[in-house]
Amino acid sequence: MKRLLPALCLAASTHLSLAAPASPAPVKLTINAAQVKGPMTPIWAWFGYDEPNYTTAPNGKKLLGEIAALSPVPVYVRAHNLMTSGDGSYALKWGSTGMYSEDQDGKPVYNWTIVDQIFDTYVERKMKPLAQIGFMPQALSQRPQPYQHQWKPGTPYQDIMTGWATLPNDYAKWSELIYQWVKHCVARYGQQEVESWYWEVWNEPDGHYLIAADPKQEYFKMYDYAADAVKRALPTARMGGPHTAGAGRFMDEFLQHALHGKNFATGKTGSPLDFVAFHAKGAPKVVDGKVQMGMNTHFKRLDEGFALVEKYPQLKGVPVIIGESDPEGCAACGMQTNPENAYRNGTLYSSYTAASIAREFDLAGQRGVNLIGAVNWSFEFEDQPWFAGFRDLATNGVNKPVLNVFRMFGMMHGDRVAVGGDQAYDAARIMAEGVRGTRNDINALATRGQRSIAVMVWNYHDDDVIDAGSPVELQIAGIPAKQVQVRHYRVDHDTSNSYSAWKRMGSPATPSPAQIATLQQASELAQLGKATPLKTPGGKATIRMQLPRQAVSLVTLSY
Repeated sequence: MKRLLPALCLAASTHLSLAAPASPAPVKLTINAAQVKGPMTPIWAWFGYDEPNYTTAPNGKKLLGEIAALSPVPVYVRAHNLMTSGDGSYALKWGSTGMYSEDQDGKPVYNWTIVDQIFDTYVERKMKPLAQIGFMPQALSQRPQPYQHQWKPGTPYQDIMTGWATLPNDYAKWSELIYQWVKHCVARYGQQEVESWYWEVWNEPDGHYLIAADPKQEYFKMYDYAADAVKRALPTARMGGPHTAGAGRFMDEFLQHALHGKNFATGKTGSPLDFVAFHAKGAPKVVDGKVQMGMNTHFKRLDEGFALVEKYPQLKGVPVIIGESDPEGCAACGMQTNPENAYRNGTLYSSYTAASIAREFDLAGQRGVNLIGAVNWSFEFEDQPWFAGFRDLATNGVNKPVLNVFRMFGMMHGDRVAVGGDQAYDAARIMAEGVRGTRNDINALATRGQRSIAVMVWNYHDDDVIDAGSPVELQIAGIPAKQVQVRHYRVDHDTSNSYSAWKRMGSPATPSPAQIATLQQASELAQLGKATPLKTPGGKATIRMQLPRQAVSLVTLSY
């Protein structure tokens, strides 16, 4: 439920003051609801995580329910380790389903119990898998011992590379496993349901996740065999990749292979490619004792991937998915071992998320690519300290401030409309220099639905500093009504913020039941005051607010 905070100074006129104007002069943002820029594609409604067995843990089920409830469309979920051998126990950057083993004669034994429990949890909530074919079952691993890694935060990534990360020792058995899995999914969930999923092979084969003498050619072979198996089981299934860590030569050569190369499995030209996927991350660091985000690096990597898709005319209109789109690369690296990740508990993560997702529309549009999803690689971590600084949406069952930004996105639908401003960065400037120095990025994303207008406004800066912020004035035109109901939602240091509430308690390591109830209440998206009627002569309205640094507001006008 949404919390109502005490109303600020409100006036039912064309000038609705949500906070008293302050000096200096307000930052002005203009919104023209009559000027459509494009559809409000729900690119934000995609989430992912390494540890698939968190899915069926109580806190995992709770969080999936929260995510499903915030979205008006089905949410897609991407998880690693869906084919990894094991008993379903979880650990950081680890999980398993034990779907494949072999008997004493080397014959395949299939066990869908755990993976079914995971997919059942999604489907029950009307969510859909971005189903990952990975990683290598122990019986098919070229290096079966050691198999499970023992990685912990602060230790080298190389420690992760154990038997799960190898090529198959038998492509025929591996391909048959994939065929049987897809066939089983069709039998369990129905053809129409599985046709709405996406299937992919492996994760970041150009990075730390594939042990091979020639990862590039071997990945192409794995992809061809997997795609052939998926399509044999369900010809209408959607298959794509390569989910590379970056958009470099590996991805470029994969696209060439999929479009023009000789298929390793069939001998024909080309491979199925129903969507293209790659990853893009930022690069935060600690400067003078404070976290400074690297949104410019994030945007450069996004643009590089879009440019590679744009390079091939055959990919015009093919869906593009950013398989992981985040401020940095390691969700399981908490702030104790990685102090640059201390941004994750508070509102810097919230404002970064609002500002970056909004610009992904612009970056994709400039390259003319069909962006349909940007996976936020964050979920929850079991058995970890409260607010330990992992990249997650909730801690011990309590939602963090960033989740409320996704709740805001879920309230925006219809078409994106034109926004202008006198202190707004565009994507090109952020890509070139970040958001540094004395000027903040105060900007907005606006939509128009059938009977509503929604404006998300943020006050973002790369440096982890919070202050009173700036007065902001929204000048909204093109309102097709003479009167509207105005609602204002906010995420800031004191509002919709369980982390600040926890700190006010003294940061208890083990909150009491009463404290947890207080944290749960503080974690909800808060509405500032009550809905207020506002006349809009000439289809225009002006709305003023004081927007703190690193805060995000959503103003809705319904009619």
